[in-house]
Amino acid sequence: MNEKKTSVIYRILKWILWLFYPKMKVYGVENLTDKASIIVGNHTQMNGPIAAELYCPGKHYTWCAGQMLHLKDVPEYAFQDFWSQKPKWTHPFYKALSYIIAPLSVFIFGNANVIGVYHDARIMTTFKTTMALLNEGNNIVIFPEHDVKYNHILYDFHDRFIDLAKFHYKKHGEALSFVPLYIAPKLKAMYLGKPVRFNPDAPIAEERRRICQYLMDEITDIACNLPEHTVVPYRNIPKKLYPSNKVKEGSHENSKS
Repeated sequence: MNEKKTSVIYRILKWILWLFYPKMKVYGVENLTDKASIIVGNHTQMNGPIAAELYCPGKHYTWCAGQMLHLKDVPEYAFQDFWSQKPKWTHPFYKALSYIIAPLSVFIFGNANVIGVYHDARIMTTFKTTMALLNEGNNIVIFPEHDVKYNHILYDFHDRFIDLAKFHYKKHGEALSFVPLYIAPKLKAMYLGKPVRFNPDAPIAEERRRICQYLMDEITDIACNLPEHTVVPYRNIPKKLYPSNKVKEGSHENSKS
């Protein structure tokens, strides 16, 4: 693929973001393999994509909701995904804001190192683009949480991104590694865990379950073994409801819902 050209204005905006966004320290870089991998992390609202763009080591591209790349799709998606769980009396404000940010969203994501992800026939374009970038040595960063709670750290993962490994193995004969990533904005840090490798001999449904389970549990373990801090959850809920990484004795918050 040709090297992506970015707007000068975008580069200036990215520099301004880097200037004001909290500096993140990255731990566990040694867990990245010497070949392209898929890095899978907790979304932490907008912190995940921002931290990935600014601080993820090596050459990388991030999966991004395709709606954020299209002007007509941004308002509905942005409101539903970012602000729908805010108090109802604030909804008119956030609905208006979702239209205001639409042109900015298209400009930013159109220039950033992202791959649009779709849930219709265009998903094959997502996969083909991702495969080409992997083959060029780029890591791919994915935040696969969706709106089903897993525990006090994470929401459940969509699992179809695991199919990338099946297609990659079929084309190149290489088993991809998936590297867990825990982003802790309150600690100003990102933690890469030990990778898990795709097994091409196992049924794909089994691999989806096995690898996603490993990644969710590994991210949870990384989070729980860190000093006490507030977890920034996937959903944009009121800050007073943000959980701690340390579960109180006798609590069942860490069990799967």
